[in-house]
Amino acid sequence: MSQLRLGDTAPDFEQKSSIGPIRFHEYLGDSWGVLFSHPADFTPVCTTELGYTAKLADEFAKRNVKVLALSVDGVESHTKWIDDINDTQSTKVNFPIIADDDRKVAELYDMIHPNASATVTVRSVFIVDPAKKVRLIITYPASTGRNFNEILRVIDSLQLTDSHSVATPVNWEDGDDVIIVPSLQDEAVLKQKFPKGYKAVRPYLRITPQPNK
Repeated sequence: MSQLRLGDTAPDFEQKSSIGPIRFHEYLGDSWGVLFSHPADFTPVCTTELGYTAKLADEFAKRNVKVLALSVDGVESHTKWIDDINDTQSTKVNFPIIADDDRKVAELYDMIHPNASATVTVRSVFIVDPAKKVRLIITYPASTGRNFNEILRVIDSLQLTDSHSVATPVNWEDGDDVIIVPSLQDEAVLKQKFPKGYKAVRPYLRITPQPNK
């Protein structure tokens, strides 16, 4: 399988999960999706990640995002792991964990890197938009916990770009100024889209207040 790249259609799949069989595209429906993988159940870093993700349920919901985790172990193991996560992280896992014991999804999403391990999935994150296009891919080393605040920040940025024709600058946080995309040049359109005005630092660098704030 060739490497999955940004802008590609996220491969569809049907697989067992902790909440029953899931067909990925059908499960997402018109929502955004976050698919994040784990090398195995009962791994310490992943346990903290899954617990924190559960605590972000309201944040994902208000962004119209559905979250799915994936591990190469089976459903029975997932069920026991979820009990551990709920207990040790003081939360309740409220999203499915896909059972990828046949490595089908790992192969589809290029999650097995032979130089890291011949069989174990790497710890990747995929953000998928409602058109089922891959909008972000991040792969982490096993020893480093993922930053889900950053994942929410990227979702905010992507959704803002889609709705308002802006890009977000370095270290942008929701509410900060944004950048007008270079493809927008018509002054009448600019005045309509950005009634608060903008500052042209350079012809290609035009700063404007975040439009939806």
